[in-house]
Amino acid sequence: MRVQTFEADPLSPNVRGALFMAASMASFTLNDAMMKSVSGELSMFQALSIRGLISTILLVAMAAAMGGLRFRLPRKDRNVVMLRTLAEIAAAYFFITALFNMPLANASAILQALPLTVTLAGALFLGEHVGWRRMSAILLGFVGVMLIVRPGAEGFTIYSIYAVLAVLSVTARDILARMVSVETPSMTVAVAASIGVWLFALVGVATEEWQPVSGQNLAALTGASVMIIGGYLFSILTMRVGEIAFTAPFRYTSLLWALVLGLVVFGDWPDPITMIGAAIVVGTGLFSFHRERKLAVGAV
Repeated sequence: MRVQTFEADPLSPNVRGALFMAASMASFTLNDAMMKSVSGELSMFQALSIRGLISTILLVAMAAAMGGLRFRLPRKDRNVVMLRTLAEIAAAYFFITALFNMPLANASAILQALPLTVTLAGALFLGEHVGWRRMSAILLGFVGVMLIVRPGAEGFTIYSIYAVLAVLSVTARDILARMVSVETPSMTVAVAASIGVWLFALVGVATEEWQPVSGQNLAALTGASVMIIGGYLFSILTMRVGEIAFTAPFRYTSLLWALVLGLVVFGDWPDPITMIGAAIVVGTGLFSFHRERKLAVGAV
């Protein structure tokens, strides 16, 4: 009689992917908060251009120091990296535009469709298996997210459509990252994305009048630059390890990071419904971990 044990490697590809996803969501959420804080004084293109300059310099320096900067990519990866960079540019433009012009809760609510869209895209384009249990966890997590953000009823505006386009752009970005071979370093992919967004912002800011940048706004944009680097790298690493269906529910942790940020920085105490939603989100992640451990030992 075989005795089942639960000694699955805690750093299996799926577990690493989940941790990378959680780190990515923390980085992106902090970046969003800092970018939002400068929206009252700076245009989207000016904010993106300053953030892009700082993040690109830091990323290139990091990549060079780590030996992860490659200008000659394998032929099979060139078009994929280029298309992924274009998707990154589109995602930045659509989401930051929405973020600058609509309530954060509304923009965040629309963005939480990503676990569904990325998981379904992985099944359609990459042939990844999505069991009914994992799909149920994703759907249940989405319900928890809706309880947390509870977007207002202002109706669907043009900026809501921008947020939807951001969802489609991020979905394409992540699927393309999955298609990059192991021969191309993740740092190179991140540098390409940062340079692409920065050059795009420079084109946009050339059509505007440059506004003075206060020390507070510069500090916020510097912080956003550091956070976006983490977002770039961890999101790429996430899509290069583990299964999309397993890591997808951990995108919902961005809302948990937002709750912590609100409590620590702004002193906002979550109401009971918000806490119920957060508990559901955490539950979907714990279920995914539990399911992974069972699969690792051959259990049904």
